[in-house]
Formats: sequence, structure tokens, C-alpha cells
Amino acid sequence: MRALLYADTFPRLAQDIRQFPGTWLSRLLFLAGPWAAFWMVEILNENDIFSDLYPWQVLMNLVWYYLLFLLCRLIFGRRAWAGTAGIGLSFLVGLVNHYVLRFRGRILFPADVAGWRTAANVAGGFDFSPDWYICQAAVLLIVYLSALWLCPRQKRRDRLRPLAAAALLLAGAGYCFAFFATGMLPNLGIYTQQWVTQANGFLLNFTVALRYSRVDRPEGYSREEVLRLAAEYPAAEGDPSAVKPVNIVVIMNESFADLTLFDSLDGALEEDPTPFLRTLKEDTVRGWMYSPVTGGGTASVEFEYLTGFSTLFQPPHTVAYQLYVEEDMPSLAQSALARGYHTTAFHPYKSSGWNRPVAYQCLSFLDQLYEEDVEDPWRVRTYVSDLSDYRRIFRITGEAGGPSFVFNVTMQNHSGYSQGWNNLDRTIQLPARLRTADSTAEQYFALVRASDDALRELIAHYSQVEEPTLVVFFGDHQPPLKNAFYEELYGKRLSERTAGEVLQQYAVPFFLWANYDIEEQEDVVLSPNYLGALTARLAGLPLTGFQSFLLRMYQELPVITPVGFLTGDGEALSRQELTPEQQEWIHTYEVLNYCGMTDLFDEAREMFCLPAERSGEN
Repeated sequence: MRALLYADTFPRLAQDIRQFPGTWLSRLLFLAGPWAAFWMVEILNENDIFSDLYPWQVLMNLVWYYLLFLLCRLIFGRRAWAGTAGIGLSFLVGLVNHYVLRFRGRILFPADVAGWRTAANVAGGFDFSPDWYICQAAVLLIVYLSALWLCPRQKRRDRLRPLAAAALLLAGAGYCFAFFATGMLPNLGIYTQQWVTQANGFLLNFTVALRYSRVDRPEGYSREEVLRLAAEYPAAEGDPSAVKPVNIVVIMNESFADLTLFDSLDGALEEDPTPFLRTLKEDTVRGWMYSPVTGGGTASVEFEYLTGFSTLFQPPHTVAYQLYVEEDMPSLAQSALARGYHTTAFHPYKSSGWNRPVAYQCLSFLDQLYEEDVEDPWRVRTYVSDLSDYRRIFRITGEAGGPSFVFNVTMQNHSGYSQGWNNLDRTIQLPARLRTADSTAEQYFALVRASDDALRELIAHYSQVEEPTLVVFFGDHQPPLKNAFYEELYGKRLSERTAGEVLQQYAVPFFLWANYDIEEQEDVVLSPNYLGALTARLAGLPLTGFQSFLLRMYQELPVITPVGFLTGDGEALSRQELTPEQQEWIHTYEVLNYCGMTDLFDEAREMFCLPAERSGEN
């Protein structure tokens, strides 16, 4: 065999190349096609493949392009036609992705394909003129096609040998199976890029998103089991004697945290970062909310609050707004709408973040407002201030002319904290050891103090409003300060923390305040998946069966996060440490979570949604 290889094969190959140079050039060009398609699509994706992607990302993208070109080769037979189809299809998909990136600020996701009709309805309002990226990609497309078609053409259809074709198809099918149906991606730590969505490369990110586009079906799940649970946890009417607020104002304040919950910081500051927050006691329910995320991931907290579904049951590092939100998904906004409230979502920043326009529409918000809807805002650093944000809310409720449900996500305190101090006073001075650990931290504390000042005006305004108003306020997560800073707060390395100490980094303040009498509560502990049901109960809204279940489970496990749990007696546990009874609660929750998110069949809909005919006068 060795003699045959060196004495026969290579000379024959060299002779064949000399005798048919055009054929071999055509073959090389075809094999280079996936590289050209990848480069072209990433130009349209506004990526530099030579500097923006890791080698493993390049390799995993190329696998898909080679599979595409192989499929075209099997269909068309001739290399020129197969190469043209492969790169032409790549260009068209890349172009669509480029326009999505241009208009929405993030790349194409599988959910966008399902919603193509909606996109087509509004396409006329956008500018589709070519830009520099499109011109570069078009030049690469033309150069490749020109080279491909200038090569001598095949005189007949060139079929792959059956054994070779079968082997290639089997290898491709095996890779697809491993990619989509096994734990290969989670084991490699590969997840969808949700914020800097270009980071995986387009085709890899799209296929990874497709891999995670459905929540795993729980063991033992059945529709019969859901209907049994629906009978066990029926819907409940609101307290008829309770005051029904005309305005429900929900504020999720970006990165708002009270880090004095760490003993090492409490008392070490000359100025209190949140003096007004501490005075809120009358007609207030307040305490600590344990977020499912820390340092980032705002949309996951939004989703938990608005739906009651938990990120615990989603694949890690996925965001429901991008992958799982579907039309008419059950939500607190839907419940408010069914009771006659006008629903508004307001975020004073770009609408492109986290796919919010689509997500908010699916979650039953009638109106959406963004940065451009805040007239002449007062900015702190470069972002719309909490003060301008709240004054825009005053207009929304003041001009509503009826019951109004407002869900607001602020922007003022967003990272990073090494920006200029525009309209921001240096109000908080940290101890030297903390300044050394993170030199940007003092800006964060100054921002929290500015938020506290704005909060004072918010409460003062609604204290003077005649309409009954319920204000719900919570931070989304703690700030992304350096690990060294948190190690100073803990007094130990992060790797040495107990389960309870880990959860401490996920705690943020929350409160519900009313300008009418409600029963006061202090030191309430919960996670955001419960807070929406608590809002509905205090607002006197009817409770869905799912919300009734959540309020019942809250008594057993008041905190449920992907990093840990708190029991009713305050014990911090991992999922493996839960008792059999607690595990059963989690399993029941997972069954209902799966039904409500991905399998909401008609008979179960009443458990998750308030029918419109239940609407009544406020």
C-alpha cells in the first residue's frame, strides 16, 4: 500500500492536474466557496473574521457552510451551479440579517423567520439603500462568481460516487444530530449570544439559537396533568373590599442595589447611598428581591416579573425575549388589560435591545415608548436620567383618561462606570480599600444616590395625585463591579463563599407603595417570578390559577433562582439539597412553566390568562 501511494497515486494526481488544470481550478474554487460565503456573510454581519471571532467559532461556522455547499453539490451536480446556489443563498440570508441588524440593532433569530409577515407589513417604512457593508459583500460575491464561471465548464453532470456521497451525508447528519439533539453544545459551554449578538458569527449563532429555541419538556409532562393542576389551583377573584388602583406604575430600576446589605460596607460610608428609600414604611410592602442574574441580563428579570415563569427552567445563558416569547403569552400586562387598564411599556433607551418591540407586543402592551419619546431629557452621563424618566411617567398616567398600567425599565445606572461625570455629583466616598479594588465603583454609588433623589420626587408626585396609585419598584440586578470589589465586601475569595453568601450578590431592594391604605410589611423576601403575582393581589386584580399556584408555592420556597433557593425558614439550598416535598413543588412549577411558555393549549389557557369578559369597572 505504501509503495502504491508514493509510486502511483501522487504521480497520477500530478499528471491529472497538468492535463486538466481548469477542472482542478474549478474544484479548488468550489472548495473555497464556503470560506467566501462565510467571509461575505460576516461582512454583512459587521464582523471582521480575522479579529472578532475565535478559531473555534470560525470552524463551527464553516462546518455549516460546507454542509450547505455539499447539499447544493448533490442537488445540482455541476460545481458552477452548486457554488452559485451556495454563495447566492448565503448572500441573500446575510443581506436579510444585515437589515435586521441595521433596523433592530441585533442579528436575525429563528423567531424572526416565524414572524416574517409582521416584518413585511412594516418594511415600507425603512431605508434599504446599500451601505458600505453591502457594497463590500457584493464585490466579494461578484469576484467569486466571476472566477467560478470563467473556469472551464463541466460537459456533463458530475455525480459523486455513491459510497462517498453516503459517507458525506452520514457525517453531516451525525453532526446535525450531535448539534441539535445531544448535550454537545452545553458541554462545550456554547450558548446563544443575546446582547452582542454578532459575537458567535451569524450562522453559528442562528443555529445555536435554533438548538435552544424550545424549553426542554419536563419528565412526566402531559396535558392531562396540567388540567389536573388547573382544577387544583383555580382562578380567584380579587378582594371586593380592596381599593382598586387607577394607576399601577411598575419601575424596574437599572442596576439599583443597596450594597450596605454586606456587613463590611454597612456603617463604613460617611453618606447613605439610599436615605429616602429607608424612610418608606407607611403603606409600603418592602424587602429583598433575589434576582436570577447579577451584573447584567435585565431582560430575564423583566420576563420573570411579567410572566411568573422562571429562568431556572430555561437553558443557561438564554433570554426568553429573544427565543421563547410568542404572541399572546400570559403576562401581568394581559391581566391588567383584561381588567380595563391601558398598558404601556416604557424604556428610555434604544428599542433594539433584547428584542423588546416584539416581546412587549406579545406580552399585551398596547403602547411602547423609548428614548425618542422623552422630550428634552435631563441626562446623567450619557443616559436619560431617572428624573426625566419619572416625569415622562407622570405624563403617561396624567393623560391616560382611565386606568393605566405602566411598566418602566430605567437606564440611568447602566454600566460602565468609568464614564464622565456629566450632571452627576460625587456624593459618595468609598473607603480606600474599595476604591483600590475598583476605581469605578464611586461613580456607581453616586448614581444610586441620584436614583434615590429621583425616587423621592416620584413618591412625592403620586402622594399628591387623587387617583389611587400603586407603585412597584425594584432593581433588576447588582452592578457589574470587579470581582476584587466583591471580594473586599465578602472579606474572602468568591470561590470560598457559602450558598447563602452567593445569593447575597443577587439581592436587590424592592417595595410596593400606595397612596392609599395598605397593610405594611417589612423584610419580605422573594424572587421576581413571585413579585408579579404579589402585584396582582395588592392591586385587587383577579388571580389566574397559575398566580394562585405561585402564591401557594411562595410559602414553601420564597426564592427560586438558577444559582440557589431560599426556603420558607430562610435556609439557602442548592437544587440537589431540596427535600422531596420541595422537589415536588419545583417539578409542578416546571410542568406549569412548560405549558404556559411553550404548550399553552386551549383547555389550559384559562389557568394562565384572564378572559376579557371578566373585565369590570375599576
